[in-house]
Amino acid sequence: MARVLVVGAGLTGGACAALLRGAALGRIAVWEKARGAGGRMSTSRSAQDAACTADLGAQYVTLETARAGSRRSFYEELLSHGILKPLTAPIEGMVVKEGSCNYVAPQGISSVVKYYLKQSAGADVFYEQHVTHVSLRDGKWEVFRKMGPPEQFDIVILTMPVPQILQLQGDIVNIINESQKQQLESASYSSRYALGLFYEAGTRIDVPWAAQYITDNPCIRFISIDNKKRNIESPEIGPSVVVHTTVTFGSEHLDSDPAEVQRLILSHLERIVPSLPKPVSIKCQKWRYSQVTKAVPSCLGQMILHTQPLLICGGDGFTRSSFDGCIDSAMSLAEAVKSHL
Repeated sequence: MARVLVVGAGLTGGACAALLRGAALGRIAVWEKARGAGGRMSTSRSAQDAACTADLGAQYVTLETARAGSRRSFYEELLSHGILKPLTAPIEGMVVKEGSCNYVAPQGISSVVKYYLKQSAGADVFYEQHVTHVSLRDGKWEVFRKMGPPEQFDIVILTMPVPQILQLQGDIVNIINESQKQQLESASYSSRYALGLFYEAGTRIDVPWAAQYITDNPCIRFISIDNKKRNIESPEIGPSVVVHTTVTFGSEHLDSDPAEVQRLILSHLERIVPSLPKPVSIKCQKWRYSQVTKAVPSCLGQMILHTQPLLICGGDGFTRSSFDGCIDSAMSLAEAVKSHL
């Protein structure tokens, strides 16, 4: 049985592992460099109260009914299990396309990825596994990480942002041919910061909206009263607020001191929502690879870097930054792996 490694426990990696369930494979291992699942669909917890959570990445998912096709079943499955629910809370400044439906994840957006990892039926998921080198050894892939010994796999699926694929060392450097390298290098991403503000139970946040798109601030693009957006307000659990910066602010401060960035965002937030109470804790998240602005060209959701043994890469960098984009890539990856077996 082939031993498979999926690098990255974001939406593409999680969905791909689930889609490979039942294929003639050995155990699937998933290595994720962060401390938890989700990637850019991450949900953070308050340091004071684990029940108080905030979606620092994706805020909701959008189904465009006209373009759904085979993806519709993915939404239906998540809705039937209560992982997704329709977005009913008021969001100011949101552009709703005709024929589209928006959904939130009541247990936090990372619950979508966790659902798929569970559906993979026994994939071994390991966190804080930062892959550094991929090399060939005796007809297998030897994969090195920052902590722990290298391990060997028959198939390796890379789902991290494209620039991180290009940063990998080892034989992979020479395996990626010149034309593939040019294709991969042409992918680009926007950057932004997200701030999660966590409050004590019973704190009142008096605003008429659940979330708001801001158009006239150089720093802040989006504010969400996260528990209100997810329709899970409870007197026992403190509210949380999520702030996303503009892309311009994100790229200008990409390598600034995080404490200074946090101070700047909070000063702008105070001007926009002066009534906001003082939080008990704050998390500042830098999304260096926030959204794909230019996908890898001429790829249908994945790129095969080497056939025997199989080394393949995918993710939203090969489609587009959306739930659909990640699912398309996961389906494309799973299909390529299955046809290789």
